Amino acid sequence: MTARFGDAALRWAGLAAQALGWRPAEFWAATPAELATALSPPDELTAIPPPSREAIARMMERDADD
Repeated sequence: MTARFGDAALRWAGLAAQALGWRPAEFWAATPAELATALSPPDELTAIPPPSREAIARMMERDADD
């Protein structure tokens, strides 16, 4: 591991710990895409509408633990 990579990883791990509550194992298990998604502002995520009440009810019915 180069000093440059190590310094950057330490900064990103600190940010993930502060902003997301991630522990080191969670940081190192995440892919760069997962980290970027987790740190994205909420308005970037609103392009996908939340499920409707009806859709949630169908999912709950479909996946019920009878």
